[in-house]
Amino acid sequence: MSSHDPVSGYQTQPPYNGPAGPVGPPPERPVRSQDTGRKAGLVVCTIADVAAGFLGLWILLFLLDANQGNGFVEFVHGVADWLGGWAQDIFTMDTEGLRVILNYGLPAVIYLLIGHGIAARLNRA
Repeated sequence: MSSHDPVSGYQTQPPYNGPAGPVGPPPERPVRSQDTGRKAGLVVCTIADVAAGFLGLWILLFLLDANQGNGFVEFVHGVADWLGGWAQDIFTMDTEGLRVILNYGLPAVIYLLIGHGIAARLNRA
């Protein structure tokens, strides 16, 4: 039996010789479990990115003095208020722009750190 792949010329891994002889490769985690972990990690990472994106978009719209009566701006502001409600008025600055950056930026950073941390853990599991 040749240990060369006839197509590419690369050596293939010899069969695993366990206690009962050549029985195949050593047992590994099922591929399905790996795929599930990666998909779950991708979902968690995407949710964290979207949440941080809404918070960052609201900061940008506020700093650019967007029309607060516009439907899109109202929607983004509402979502950002809901996502960052727990962090409102942590920082009370005299400058309104700096206050918005800090009070909405902190939740964005925390969502990114926690979301990507959970996603990395799911990818390893």
